[in-house]
Amino acid sequence: MKTVSLEAMCKKAFENGYAVGQFNINNLEWTKAVLQTAQEMNSPVILGVSEGAGKYMTGFKTVATMVDSMIESLNITVPVALHLDHGTYEGTFKAIEAGFSSVMFDGSKYPIDENIAKTQEFVALTKKLGLSMEAEVGAIGGEEDGVLGMGELADPDECQRIAGLGVTILAAGIGNIHGVYPANWQGLNFKVLADIKKKVDNKPLVLHGGTGIPDEMVKKAIALGVAKINVNTECQLVFAAAVRKYIEAGKDREGKGYDPRKLLAPGVEAIKQTVREKMILFGSVDKA
Repeated sequence: MKTVSLEAMCKKAFENGYAVGQFNINNLEWTKAVLQTAQEMNSPVILGVSEGAGKYMTGFKTVATMVDSMIESLNITVPVALHLDHGTYEGTFKAIEAGFSSVMFDGSKYPIDENIAKTQEFVALTKKLGLSMEAEVGAIGGEEDGVLGMGELADPDECQRIAGLGVTILAAGIGNIHGVYPANWQGLNFKVLADIKKKVDNKPLVLHGGTGIPDEMVKKAIALGVAKINVNTECQLVFAAAVRKYIEAGKDREGKGYDPRKLLAPGVEAIKQTVREKMILFGSVDKA
């Protein structure tokens, strides 16, 4: 089994009132942890790869080959989508060429007419190739791999125009941000989300910046049409904390505790636990 389009999994989630998690991967350990947990939970899963992470892992082709090989070697049978996260115009073409099963073209930085024109180009290409396509309206706040957004609220009419192009799934800014939410964060704007849902004619929606959003807000967002939720920062934070604890306890100086397979193991287990918790919250357990 190889990676698949996210269309079927997100459509099923949308129609049945749950969401599929996108967990961004950064290396082999991250990928293995997410895949094993998805199999354990019998949950569909989306592996997100930013352009920065792709570059770190020596290129999109390396990532695609690693994921396909790992699915085979670990005997992963749940649906897995390999998805470009916040792709630039040039980067989206590269991910498609490398064998990604799904892409996000983030045209939110462009004027709406230019965003539409570029998005339309990728809609046509992905449909031809049998891939899935995510688009964005209204920049997501915070920073991710140098991509800055101020947490704009998407215009429901602009969402309608983008959704009407035939995108698989739509990301819309509703006050969410990447990274750690500040103490004065105002929360998600559910009025805007409800207005968007009415305008996009039953198009599944995406919630970026899933780290730190209160559980009740997550559940309400799912009830209003969110079928895909992105998680990245939380996995990074728990990974770093677990590895720090291992080193501060002097475990790396016991026997061969310095072996990276042992050194990183607590971080991998922390990622797995976070992914389990999110899959339960999102409602995707046993939905493979």
